[in-house]
Amino acid sequence: MTAPLSIVIPTLNAVSSIGPTLGALVPGVADGLVREVIFADGGSEDEIAVVADECGATLISAEPGRGSQLRAGADASRGDWLLFLHADTELPPDWMQAVATHIAKHNGKAGWFRLSFDSERRYARWTEGWANIRSRWAALPYGDQGLLISRRLYNEVGGYDALPLMEDVALARKLGRKRLRCLGPRVTTAADKYEHQGYWKRGWRNWGCLGLYFAGVSPDKIANIYRRK
Repeated sequence: MTAPLSIVIPTLNAVSSIGPTLGALVPGVADGLVREVIFADGGSEDEIAVVADECGATLISAEPGRGSQLRAGADASRGDWLLFLHADTELPPDWMQAVATHIAKHNGKAGWFRLSFDSERRYARWTEGWANIRSRWAALPYGDQGLLISRRLYNEVGGYDALPLMEDVALARKLGRKRLRCLGPRVTTAADKYEHQGYWKRGWRNWGCLGLYFAGVSPDKIANIYRRK
């Protein structure tokens, strides 16, 4: 039987962070769960092509912007199921069982992982705690948490929009609460941006951008605000 799962990873100068992400996928390839890994690249200037060649991933070029890259990666994939991962998000050791169970029993829903950061600071615990509460009670998992979805459901809701920001929120809103479920295990994502900018500052900026999106402000304008120093 053909392996069902395509892994789609948007990349942009991600060579320095993608190693643990790829390492966690190896058991899934060996076990026959993962069919392919696709790097949807937005114009990297590092050695991502070398990494793709060495690990057997498919490298495609896409318009810069996470929404555009995710959409291009999905279009290029062949699996019946898609798992979207950020390049600095590492799956836990028990991810395969969670994914296999979801595929077998919940094919009408998309699944997300709980979040943790690779930091020992208490601010990291607070931030990931709020993120997990938001995901469960507001049905708004972010891209850092990964998204597992069948191709049928992905196509049914129209997939990722080619947005510069909020592409994960837009897809979550299309799916709605009834078609989203927590997979259980925790992924680990890089905390470097929070460490550099400050947990409170970045957290409030994220919530502010989310509020602007729900207020109807265009994602292009929100992206300009988000990237402002």
